[in-house]
Amino acid sequence: MARQPRRPINYFPGGLVGGIYQPLTQDGIERIHAATMQVYEQAGIQVNSERALRAFQAAGADVDFKRHLVKASESWIKDKIKTAPAKITLYGREERHNLELDGFKVYIGTGGTAVNVLDIDTGARRPSTLTDVQMAARLVDALDNIHFYVISCLPTELAKQDIDVNRFYAAIRNTGKHVMGGVYTPAGVKNVAKYAAMIAGSREALLKKPFISFITCIMSPLVMDKDYTELMIAAIETGLPLATPTAPMAGSTAPGTLAGTLVQMNAEALSGVLLTQILNPGHPVLYSCVPTTTDLRTGAFCFGSVEMGLMNAACAQLSRFYHLPNYTTAGVTEAKIPDAQSGYESMANIMLAALAGSNYIHDAAGLVESGLSIAFEQYVMDDDIIGMAMRAVKGIEVNDDTLAVAVINEVGPAGNYLANDHTTMHMKPEFFYNKAADRNSRSRWEMNGSLDARERARRMAKEILATHKPLCIDNKAEKEILATVPGMQQNWLD
Repeated sequence: MARQPRRPINYFPGGLVGGIYQPLTQDGIERIHAATMQVYEQAGIQVNSERALRAFQAAGADVDFKRHLVKASESWIKDKIKTAPAKITLYGREERHNLELDGFKVYIGTGGTAVNVLDIDTGARRPSTLTDVQMAARLVDALDNIHFYVISCLPTELAKQDIDVNRFYAAIRNTGKHVMGGVYTPAGVKNVAKYAAMIAGSREALLKKPFISFITCIMSPLVMDKDYTELMIAAIETGLPLATPTAPMAGSTAPGTLAGTLVQMNAEALSGVLLTQILNPGHPVLYSCVPTTTDLRTGAFCFGSVEMGLMNAACAQLSRFYHLPNYTTAGVTEAKIPDAQSGYESMANIMLAALAGSNYIHDAAGLVESGLSIAFEQYVMDDDIIGMAMRAVKGIEVNDDTLAVAVINEVGPAGNYLANDHTTMHMKPEFFYNKAADRNSRSRWEMNGSLDARERARRMAKEILATHKPLCIDNKAEKEILATVPGMQQNWLD
C-alpha cells in the first residue's frame, strides 16, 4: 500500500484561545444588556410568523397578535435562554476539522451568499453557478488556515426549490470540513437533513456528530420575517445546529452609534436564541451577529469598515455574558477585486474579531464587493491573512526556553543565531510563513515574473483546483442520494 504523504503541522490551528482584545468594559456590557431589556419590554420584536407568535405566547411572553409584537421581561428572557448550550461542537467529516465552540476559542472560515464570481481564468465578473460552489469548497478544503466552509455563493442557474439540496451537496462533496449554509425552502431544509443522515449512516449518527448546520436570518430593525422564521422552525425541527444572524447597519437600519447598534443587535440576536429554546430546549444555537455600518456620506452599505470589526469583537464579549457560543463576521471588503483595499479591510476586521476570542468568524475568506462576489484568488490571500491572525491569537510565549538567556550568552556580542539549534527548533512553532506573499529579493522577484499578490494567488488557486482531491462520499450513499432526493443534479466535479 502506498504511504500517504505526511501533512505539515499547523502550529497556529483553529481553536487557539483569544480574548486579549476587549473593546467593551464590564460596565459597558452590563449597560448594553440593560438597554436591550428595555427595548424588549417597550418596543418589542415584530414576529410575522403565526406559529412563532403562538409559541412565544404559550411560553409566557406578552404577545399582541394584531400588531405581531412580542414583548418580554428580563427575568423571562434569562429563564428561557438558560437552556441553550454554552458549548457546541460542529463536526467535520474528518475529525481533525471538528470545531469546539467554547469560551474564547477562535475558528475562522468562509461565508456569504454571493451571486457573482470573478472568473479564475478571465477575471471577468459573471453569475455564480453550482460549479463555483464546488470549486470554492474544494479550494477551502486544501487551505489549512480556513477552518470551515459556509457556502459562499448561489447557483444562480437553479430554480429556488432545487437550490438547498444541490448547494449543500456541492459543498459536502468537496470538503471534509464543517459545512454551514443559508436555506431557501422548508422542503430543502428537510431534504438536506435527510441525505446528510444517509452520509452519516443514520439520523442518530448525524445528530451525534453534525457535519452540517443551517443559517436563517432575523431582519433589522427588530423583525422576525415570516419566511425566514418558517425556515428557522424547519431547521429547528431537524435537530441540527443553527445560526440565526441579524445584520443591522449602523446609521440606517440601526442607530447611528456603535453602542446603540449593539443594543438593537443584541435584542435581535437573543430573539433567535429564544425561539429555538422555546421550541426545543437545549437546541444547539449560536448567538449570531453581523453588525455592519452605513457610509453616511452616501448611504452605502459598508461590509469592511473598521467599526464593523469593533462591533463584532464586542459581540464575542456579549455572547459570553449570556454563556452562549457566538457566530460573528469579519473579513469582507468593499473592494471590487482582490487588491490592496481587499487586503487591509479584511485584515483589520479579522484581526479584531480573532483577538477578541470570537468562536465562529464567518465571511472571512473569498468575498469581495461587499459580499456580492467571490474571487478564488481572494480565498488564497485570505488564507494567509487568517494564518497571520491566528499567529497573533497565539501570542508570545514566555518561559525559560523562549527567553533564551543561555543562547544569548552562547552566541555573545556580534554573533549570529541563524545556525543555532535553538533557532532551528523554534523556526516553525514561533513564526508564521505566508504562502501567497513574496519575501524574495527584488532580483529574484523579477526573475520569477514580477508577479503581484493577486496573480500569485490566482496561480496557486488554479494549481490546487487541478490537483486537490477531497474526501469522497461513499458510493452507495451517493447513488441513493442522487436517485431518491428530489431536484438533485446528476453531474458533479471529479
